Amino acid sequence: MPLSYRLNPFARGIAVPHPSKRPTPPASESEFPPGSVIGFLADRSQLDFEVEFFAKVLAGAPAFTEVLRVQAGNLTTKGRLQDGLTVDKQLVAARPADPTAHYNLACRYALLKQPDLALVALRKAVELGYRDFRFMEQDRDLDSIRKDPRFRALVKEYRRK
Repeated sequence: MPLSYRLNPFARGIAVPHPSKRPTPPASESEFPPGSVIGFLADRSQLDFEVEFFAKVLAGAPAFTEVLRVQAGNLTTKGRLQDGLTVDKQLVAARPADPTAHYNLACRYALLKQPDLALVALRKAVELGYRDFRFMEQDRDLDSIRKDPRFRALVKEYRRK
């Protein structure tokens, strides 16, 4: 045997390499062979992996609502607001009666400095039942429309209902 082996008492007689004789993984990504899949994956962040992975899932199942929600959040985190808008629109199309989907679309429009569209989507969210006004008044995503009189009127109108 090229490596020194010992019996692992938990492995029921299966020989495993002694810890001091096991190969050590590369200390840095540069030690992976050029063009290797493992080297490529080691250079990527978890977020980058998820964005690419979920894009492939959505290519095959464009109405997969759970994936749409996660992908929209990931794209926001990456600063890809315009791509996230596309995903939020897909989510609203897949779940037209979902108040949270409309709320997230309103947030996206507000982040993109599109107040008219943000307020239309926010009104739709509230009409569908979104009622977390305390959060709405503190949500940083809505900062660009919070001082708009239409925002205050919307909150005031539905808070009474």
